[in-house]
Amino acid sequence: MERLLDVHLEKLKTRVIKMCSLVDEQVQFSVKAFLQEDLELAKTVIERDKKVNKYDVKIDKICQKIFALAQPVAMDLRFIMSALTINNDLERMGDIAVNISENVLIIKKKPSFYDQTKLDEMFKLSQQMLKNAIDSFINGDADLAKKVILGDEIVDQLNAENHVILKSIMKQNPDNIEAAVALLVISRELERLADHSTNIAEDVFFVFQAQLIKHKYEKYIFADDEVEGDSDSDSDDEKDDTNS
Repeated sequence: MERLLDVHLEKLKTRVIKMCSLVDEQVQFSVKAFLQEDLELAKTVIERDKKVNKYDVKIDKICQKIFALAQPVAMDLRFIMSALTINNDLERMGDIAVNISENVLIIKKKPSFYDQTKLDEMFKLSQQMLKNAIDSFINGDADLAKKVILGDEIVDQLNAENHVILKSIMKQNPDNIEAAVALLVISRELERLADHSTNIAEDVFFVFQAQLIKHKYEKYIFADDEVEGDSDSDSDDEKDDTNS
């Protein structure tokens, strides 16, 4: 006989996957609206954000229901905790799609200096990171999650390069300021999109590998050669925490 907890967990996973699909589509539409200068599609993204918010509430409610009716442990507990944080990341990704679309409506067309930026690379990489993060969650694929995490620094660097390029363009011609600021905002939103994809990938490690790799911890898991001195230092820190 199937456990009631299993029924709720399956329902939760289904809702999270649907939320993943919806947000992925929202991001794709927002990027397409920008690249193809499609103002109607940008408006559609903004309107559909209500649906993202509804799924956000649904997922929160089912997590609360599971905690109230059951006492999940081990992997089940990790999955529910991560579902809550992944849901939060997805909702914010939906907001990012809206922000990109709003800037499409502001500038309407790509400026003449667009090709000088790194935005094409950022669009491709950030969208691939989102897809890989979602797939790693659905399939419990820690190797794919690792690929997402390692890609985050590349997006950060591209965003930094965009800031230098666009600030220079604004200094050269003040008439470019409005469009350049819009591209700066979009670049920043893509960097945030990559950050949220990385958060999801980190949660995949937490659920399926029982490893916490947020912040500095990932360097110990992903480093090719672990430095013995660093390990000793961590041990000393843990001892200090225990004694305090």
